[in-house]
This record gives sequence, structure tokens and C-alpha cells, in this order.
Amino acid sequence: MKPGISRRAFIGGVAAAEVLARGSSETAQQTAGVRGFDHVALPMEHTDEMLSFYRGLGFQVVENANACSVYIGTQLINFHRPAHWQDKTFTLRAPAAKPPCGDLCFVWDGTPEALRAMLDRAGVKAIEGPVQRQGGQKRTGSSMYVRDPDGNLLEFMIYS
Repeated sequence: MKPGISRRAFIGGVAAAEVLARGSSETAQQTAGVRGFDHVALPMEHTDEMLSFYRGLGFQVVENANACSVYIGTQLINFHRPAHWQDKTFTLRAPAAKPPCGDLCFVWDGTPEALRAMLDRAGVKAIEGPVQRQGGQKRTGSSMYVRDPDGNLLEFMIYS
């Protein structure tokens, strides 16, 4: 104990330091957890058409023996090839999933006109939109919907 500090002040300071130390470890523990999606995996039926479609939308596509990875920034969609998802020994998937089973929403960083122009260049027809929707960013955005060759629903959302 430092000279000139009362026993009561010293004990109060120690107790406060203990609460702060405990609080900071609790805070550190509270920040650990799920913070987003890394990827989604879906079965794919029409491989060539699907790869052409996603490349036409400007996505990077990487192929391997079992899946085709479509990159969206730092996230991806793994489309499992038909031979892979239909293989009875492949159990790391939803057992009842068959194409089409995806309903995916992408954030479009641009105007509705630029989105429509990109879809037109890719030969993709919008099935609905633009319409107002509540999004994952906890606010409303403008959405346009299309389908990929397997029939999965794709939503492009624009937050203003």
C-alpha cells in the first residue's frame, strides 16, 4: 500500500481493478462468435450452363473434381457437381437437397441502371424488380430477382 492512501481507498482500488480485469476478459469472450458467412454449398445439375451463367455475371469461377467455386468478394458458393452430391458416400450435405434449392442474395454496389445493364450483357432476364425489401443490413434496399440455369433464385440488393 502506498503511503498517504487510506486502507479503504486501497481496497476500493483493488476491487475496481479486479472488476475491470474481469470485465475486459468478459468483453473479449463476448466478441468471439459467428461474424458472417464464409461460403454456401449447393448441389448443381447443369454444370456447363451454370458455369457459363456465373462467369457471365462477372464472378470468378474455380473448378475442381467435386465442386465449382464461385467467388463473391471474400465469400463463395460451392456448387457440388452432380456425381458428387448424388454419391451415397458423400454425407456432408443436406440429405434432401436437390437443384434448385438455393435462394441467394447479393449486395450490388451500383445503380439499378448499372445492374440492369450487367444482367442484359449477360443475357439474364429479371423475373421481378426493382422492389423494396428488408435486407441483412437491417434496412431497406431495392431488389431485383433472376434465376440461374438450375432454377436457384438470385436476388441483387441495392442499399442507398
